[in-house]
Amino acid sequence: IRRHDGVYRWFLFRANPLRDASGNVIKWFGINTDIEDRKIAEAALERSKTFLAEGQRISSTGSFSWRLSNDDVTFSDELNRIFDFEPNTVVTFEQIAERVHPDDRPLLAEKMAEVRDGLDNAEYEIRLRMQDGTVKHVRVFGRVFRHQDGTLECLGAVQDVTRRKIAEDGLGRVRAERAHVTRMMSFSALTASIAHEVNQPLAGIITNASACVRLLAADPPNVAVAMETARRTIRDGNRASEVVGRLRKLFSKETGRSERVDLNQAAAEVVALVMGDLRRNHVVVETNFAESLPTIAADRVQLQQVILNLVTNASDAMSASDRRQRVAVICTACDGNERVRLSVHDTGVGVRSEDVEQIFQPFFTTKSSGMGIGLSVSRSIIESHNGQLWVEPNPKGGAIFAFSIPVAAQAMPAP
Repeated sequence: IRRHDGVYRWFLFRANPLRDASGNVIKWFGINTDIEDRKIAEAALERSKTFLAEGQRISSTGSFSWRLSNDDVTFSDELNRIFDFEPNTVVTFEQIAERVHPDDRPLLAEKMAEVRDGLDNAEYEIRLRMQDGTVKHVRVFGRVFRHQDGTLECLGAVQDVTRRKIAEDGLGRVRAERAHVTRMMSFSALTASIAHEVNQPLAGIITNASACVRLLAADPPNVAVAMETARRTIRDGNRASEVVGRLRKLFSKETGRSERVDLNQAAAEVVALVMGDLRRNHVVVETNFAESLPTIAADRVQLQQVILNLVTNASDAMSASDRRQRVAVICTACDGNERVRLSVHDTGVGVRSEDVEQIFQPFFTTKSSGMGIGLSVSRSIIESHNGQLWVEPNPKGGAIFAFSIPVAAQAMPAP
């Protein structure tokens, strides 16, 4: 009804007739109630419901309520869609358990037991197996509330993260391929070093074998010295085998094998591998390894690929420098109580301040013949280990590339 000031407002009319003995209406009695405020509140509530429903639909997040006193479960429309239940379905625990992937049902039972004990559920993920055989990944959040009457109710949210999981799996495969490509790109640059490293034990084998033949052919045969020569032959053979073994691991396509890694030992193996190449570039290598360094949980091959890339980059940077002294210093240290750090110091041309933010981007390179992949892959590897990789100026000239990685859980100091 339009009010006296011209503003239309909502009113609620209630009317009853007054009838005579014959049933005829004599007059009407009624009440006219202004319900404008109620209508505004109803419109706001409806708008809020729409916002909530659309927000859940856009974010693929449904909500639920679970009253523990009678196991009454209520799903929102979006959660019914995620579970592929019909709208307005009366949800039961049997239906939920049937939809959960068999391998994840023990986890769900454990979380439900926590809720019954009055504990909030931390974030966790389970899988749903749909009727058509497809699998969904969902993230679950829950919080327990105690009402004034003492009853408990769990309110929570379930988010469909299937697309994110698929994207993460795809990204992991791409990172593995990129890391493998980078290792293979490094192969040609290390061929001469490999030949040098393998050639030394092979030359020792030939020399010792020849000496052993002469000692046994003597009259009388010098058996004692021949046996010692044979032992040296075995030693050199094992050394050659170790070199080849390191190369096979370094250039294999195997990834994702997490193990306890001694960072000092991993770095020393890389240095031994590239030492011949560094010498030919007139690069002096110094190591400053921390004692009793805690172990880290890492993929040893991937980690050595990062160290290899940093060391070869340092060598390349110093080869392009006019400085006579070319020194690469490799350091390890504890980075706080829960992380370890490895850094490679060079005395090369350094990194320009405007390039610091771009140097880890794919296909950005300061080398005339570089492809700009190595540092990008290295950062991806370190970040996949929950670590950080960065560059900073070297006070002595050049640059310092460093990374830090969390120590392994319950790690003991490395022997």
